[in-house]
Amino acid sequence: MSHVFPRHCKAELPTATGGEGVWIIDAEGRRYLDGSGGAAVSCLGHGHAAVTQAIKDQLDRIAFAHTGFFTSDPAERLADLLVAQAPGDLDRVYQVSGGSEATEAAIKLARQYWVERGQPQRRHLIARRQSYHGNTIGALSAGGNEWRRAQFGPLLIEVSHIAPSYEYRDRAEGETLEEYGRRAADELQAEITRLGPENVMAFIAEPVVGATAGALVPAPGYFRRIREICDAHDILLILDEVMCGMGRTGTLYACEQEGIAPDILCIAKGLGAGYQPIGAMLASRRVYDAIAQGSGFFQHGHTYMGHPVAAAAGLAVVSTLLDEGLIDRCAVQGEKLAGLLEQRFGDHPHVGDIRGRGLFRGLEFVEDRATKAPFDPGRGIAGRLKKAAFAEGLICYPMAGTIDGRRGDHVLLAPPFIISDDELEQLVTRLERAMAQVLPG
Repeated sequence: MSHVFPRHCKAELPTATGGEGVWIIDAEGRRYLDGSGGAAVSCLGHGHAAVTQAIKDQLDRIAFAHTGFFTSDPAERLADLLVAQAPGDLDRVYQVSGGSEATEAAIKLARQYWVERGQPQRRHLIARRQSYHGNTIGALSAGGNEWRRAQFGPLLIEVSHIAPSYEYRDRAEGETLEEYGRRAADELQAEITRLGPENVMAFIAEPVVGATAGALVPAPGYFRRIREICDAHDILLILDEVMCGMGRTGTLYACEQEGIAPDILCIAKGLGAGYQPIGAMLASRRVYDAIAQGSGFFQHGHTYMGHPVAAAAGLAVVSTLLDEGLIDRCAVQGEKLAGLLEQRFGDHPHVGDIRGRGLFRGLEFVEDRATKAPFDPGRGIAGRLKKAAFAEGLICYPMAGTIDGRRGDHVLLAPPFIISDDELEQLVTRLERAMAQVLPG
């Protein structure tokens, strides 16, 4: 009998014993194509020798030194590398153990920034529906995933939620993409006006929405308008790139493709590629200076922040992505995957939308393509698809509640950047077989 407290108490899971490239191997020797990188984590695949060697080398030097007393060489070098590649004036890197911690730190930094600047009345955070920012209380409060939030509602902090940029469902007939993007972004202006600009501290959003809405890409000009609105009211812009960043959409930072830079940026998942638990919050020079020239102390912290071994892994991962041209490869392979998905499912009667960037792609399922009507939630399409795909030897990331937290189903695909053309074909073929078992003909 296992004494592990699992995610799902009634699930019987195979034991993972090995990994090779895009494949995970269980104790029975069965191989699974990691078509979602776990949860968009394994950008380098499994068993990357240079990364594992970097971890071993750091262990031989020092495994842990508390950041209340020391910094470390890998933490310094990783921060230098991330800042050198970062957009705008992102200038400082706060290293943590994962995405939820990065988001939590970002929210608390935004609040302390305004306290340091003598505007303690700025307490409101604005976020978007159908977003996901993590599972700690602050991050869960910011997220718009109603299924994850529901039972913890009484514990959550007050956060305003506006509509996402969801062109497939929300663009009006006759409205151009640009017009729709402007209209969606202007919901932020309306909410700021309602709350009072002097009371708003920050707006948080994913540049490309991940788990909750399935690789939802913003309309053209949407984030440029968001940046304009934030600047007009001196409100901080926090971008959550925990899932979509670190090359996943075809550029190291996803926001590069929007032509903007945030005041605070969160990364994780692909930063450690699964080799070590690590995340980070990047802060702009002006945000950092408000703390440094004020109290001089960010009132936040975790025991394992800046962990030398995790930082060594992150440094090796990001260096590999850059030095081996894997971010460009992600963009190229992503277009091939998009082509295969369009070829196999573009006319599928129950695939309403195919979307995404790089190796970050989503399919939204519908009962009726003409009306875009979703399947009845009681049919459990997402859960059944996950099970069927796993039986076919494919790991993918289906989710329910795509539209409003209850209705809608999608599948997210986020394979390692090293995936070959043949493996892309296998991924799509296995997904096709799984869909044939779950979706009506």
